Amino acid sequence: MKTKPNRGKGYTAGNSCIKEVVIDNKHTKLLLDPAAFCSCVGKYFLKTCVPNFEDQLFPIDHIKFNSASNPMKALGIFETSVIFPHINGSLRITVEFVVMENCSSTHLILGNDYLIIYGIDFHNNKEKYFTIGDNKRQKFAFLPFKRKITVNKVSPVKLELEKLKSEQLNEAEISLHLSDRQENEISALLYDHKEAFASDTEPLGAIIGHEADITLNIERPYPPLLRRPAYPESPKSREALEIHITELLNLGVIRKVGHNEEVEITTPVIVAWNNGKSRMVGDLRAMNTYTVPDRYPIPKIQIALTQISQALYISTMDALKGFHQNVVTPRAKKYLRIIFHCGFYEYLRMPFGIINAPAHFQRIMNEIFPEELLKGWLSIYIDDIIVCSKTWEEHMCGLSRILTEIRSVNMKISLKKFHFGFKELKALGHVVSGLSLGIDKNKVAAVLLKPMPQNKKEIHSFLGFAGYYRQHINNFASIARPLYKLCDKDTVFEMTVDRVKAFEYSRQCLTTAPLLLMPDFKLPFRLYIDASWDGLGAALHQIQILNDKPVEGPICFISRKIKPTEASYGASQMECLCLVRALEKLNYFLERCVFEVITDCIAVKSLLNMKTPNRHMLRWKIAIQEYSKNMIIVHKDGNINKNADGLRRCPLPNDIDNHAYVPEEASSQIPIEGISVTNLNTTFFEDVRSSYTQDKSRSILSQLINRNCKENSLIHALDEVWKESYDEGRFHLLDGIIYHKTKHTCVVTVVER
Repeated sequence: MKTKPNRGKGYTAGNSCIKEVVIDNKHTKLLLDPAAFCSCVGKYFLKTCVPNFEDQLFPIDHIKFNSASNPMKALGIFETSVIFPHINGSLRITVEFVVMENCSSTHLILGNDYLIIYGIDFHNNKEKYFTIGDNKRQKFAFLPFKRKITVNKVSPVKLELEKLKSEQLNEAEISLHLSDRQENEISALLYDHKEAFASDTEPLGAIIGHEADITLNIERPYPPLLRRPAYPESPKSREALEIHITELLNLGVIRKVGHNEEVEITTPVIVAWNNGKSRMVGDLRAMNTYTVPDRYPIPKIQIALTQISQALYISTMDALKGFHQNVVTPRAKKYLRIIFHCGFYEYLRMPFGIINAPAHFQRIMNEIFPEELLKGWLSIYIDDIIVCSKTWEEHMCGLSRILTEIRSVNMKISLKKFHFGFKELKALGHVVSGLSLGIDKNKVAAVLLKPMPQNKKEIHSFLGFAGYYRQHINNFASIARPLYKLCDKDTVFEMTVDRVKAFEYSRQCLTTAPLLLMPDFKLPFRLYIDASWDGLGAALHQIQILNDKPVEGPICFISRKIKPTEASYGASQMECLCLVRALEKLNYFLERCVFEVITDCIAVKSLLNMKTPNRHMLRWKIAIQEYSKNMIIVHKDGNINKNADGLRRCPLPNDIDNHAYVPEEASSQIPIEGISVTNLNTTFFEDVRSSYTQDKSRSILSQLINRNCKENSLIHALDEVWKESYDEGRFHLLDGIIYHKTKHTCVVTVVER
């Protein structure tokens, strides 16, 4: 440095040594600080300048960094060009900044390392400036320093707010579409309710006034199933289990049982591994078997999400380790004792895996927020909280009420799972907004990577996942019918051609599922129905104004397969049954709302006016009587009514646009697992072909397989034994001979021995 600082001043005076620079084509501020031994920048400030900086980070050795008051956590090194603007020509230097996780600075910091490398000198004469390198004539001026308040006069509240912003609020995800004023209001709101969020000093809450109890349906002495020994574990699992136990002890979730305490019920715990991460799991199957179930209703996810309709601001929050915040009664603690190689421990909070845990937590949330839930701007699914509103003022008021109640019961919310002020976000496995509801593609991606199911357990798992999104899938019941049939108790597991097609087509439907419109209950609905012996299908639509144009879109799809007792119904009865079932399932949308029923069966129009209905029709007529004032039945030809007509007709044409397309020449190839050589002559096969014309079932089979069609009249004319094998795709036609394929054989079908 060429000159000394003025009396009472220093070169590290913060704002007095700030220069405006350019990085990544953006103007920002740079602090020249000789007291800093390295150049650094805060993670969140750097993100405002270079949003994708994390992709350009270089690793850094484990070096300890400290600021004047707190230790700093380094994430890596970010190299960039820094441009110093000047009227006589800008100057560019390259700097490696250490990116700090918890740095609250609102500018870049150029430390002593690069001040020396580039020969940056400070001049503190009448005018304050600095020079770079040997060119002392090119003077760079600092930004003018405007002192508003002294450091000593900064209020503690403001300092705490700034600390909360830099250290905690950065964990929350806040919408980028909010204005600066709205972001400041958020910061102030969250600061006022900071006790509602988990912190290092209070990582877990303990809900007040809602203790959970457990009641068993048996008396002493308890059966051996409730007194299980510890399971054997590998050294790696033992180490992981001890880590989990220590963590729960520190959180106050469990305690060690004393040596003189009586232990009557024990649950063994194990470690489950997934992608290298461990999770402690209790084998609570026996406990759940003997526990009196809590029948408290849990809301349907679809209904919970449709309450977001027409919202412009959506926020979601999640109770941190929700069940572990639920304190249990002294009696219940004796039932929640676990055992492993280190001895007995007792749960003081509700563990994960208890059968009544979801119902009890849902009851707690409903009792805490009764008025808010009735007004419709709050939706709660167990520990997931969704707040929605049409105006910013309503949204802030609603969040304030929610956080106030959460503080009052000593619950803690996770800031990392706090999403604030979005128009569209992910919630409960869906992508939701005020206008539409879609499938979260990240959830579906994992299913696409899984191979073909190899057993019934994997089929059950796939159908459970796909069924979660069935409201998005057109005609799900008919599409997955072969897979559901495979889950029957007496069915041998075998992936036939039809089942493989059903599996592949189901996966395709998950990835191409349409966006569903959010319902507007002020507008009329349209209900498309259609039925056949393949299944019942219905599609609920609505015409809404989108981009100043009327657009008709789906609200949801429903479908189910035909029950054995319904297979004898006629076409008119089947269509009426479809209407009744659709009204039952869609009562939430259609009750006291005006809607049209679109059908291709004229008999449905006369259902309400029948003078002598049979017992089925009479029961159905009574069932739909409450909707008759708001319902208009419209008949359309089947070629026009394609919305629901496709719901129950699963088979697709065998063309190249079909995801399950099979070339015609390949379809004639029959998989044979064994070959038996005989001396049968051609006369035998000619006799077999001619015998088919004399037998009804085999003649129908020949027509169905040869035409590759799905004519319902022909299918229903088959005997039950033949119909079942035909539905499973076991019959093949080759050179006029019908072959029947089983798991290990492929045999010729003949009329007589």
